[in-house]
Amino acid sequence: MTCWLINTTRENYDITRERGMELIGIDAPNSRKASQMIPGDRIVFYVRDNRGFAATATVTAKVFQNNSPIWKHHTKKEKYRNRVRIESDVIAEDGDWVDALQVGPTMEYVKRWPPEMWELAFFGMVHIISKRDFELLENELGRYEDDSEYHDHREGQEDEEAVEVGSID
Repeated sequence: MTCWLINTTRENYDITRERGMELIGIDAPNSRKASQMIPGDRIVFYVRDNRGFAATATVTAKVFQNNSPIWKHHTKKEKYRNRVRIESDVIAEDGDWVDALQVGPTMEYVKRWPPEMWELAFFGMVHIISKRDFELLENELGRYEDDSEYHDHREGQEDEEAVEVGSID
């Protein structure tokens, strides 16, 4: 399993969400990375306009090509023709996104950049991140999602951070 970070605009994230979080489009410069995505890979969405992590999803099929316009790009030529089917896992509501300014500097992935320039790590649309970074972000997102939905998603997964709480008389 590979963990991917998708850097997108608020407008394109909203389009993806309005379409049911079932499909993402990858830009032409990242065609090679898109072709490496396989079912079972995990994705976290970073919305650069808001500097926040908004959702996680699982890849459900290999990339396919389609030129029909869905998402917006600052150039008319970019059609995000590399399409990947996904299934949403954790989606935080607006206002509950994980603040990248708080969490970003703690990620393993950004350690290759000077601390004061960590945001440069997210330049470009598609990045491979560590499982640790992905789990950190998904767990933070899950703190804001409805508890029952989040726990249903994690059903069958061992929760190493669980703490038994007892009553004190």
